[in-house]
Amino acid sequence: MAELAAFLLFAGGLAATMGGLVWLGSRIRRRGVGGEVMGPVDEIFHPSAHRFRVEIRVQEERMAPMPAPGDQENRRRPRPGTRGRSVGGSG
Repeated sequence: MAELAAFLLFAGGLAATMGGLVWLGSRIRRRGVGGEVMGPVDEIFHPSAHRFRVEIRVQEERMAPMPAPGDQENRRRPRPGTRGRSVGGSG
């Protein structure tokens, strides 16, 4: 009976540890954390993944270019239903 209790205790501990690792892995994947931790390991054992992660980080840090002052996108467009009248005016 003592051997059964020891086995059940071991199996329960192993199941809890595996469940905790699965939960931690999903949480890290959802939050996007862990790239800095696995970076050196990826660099050694999977160089293409490391290069891909570095490229993603560079693209995330880039800012979108600001439009020039004369661009068409900066002009105010009339709202639908105003038929070209000024939005705040009486015209």
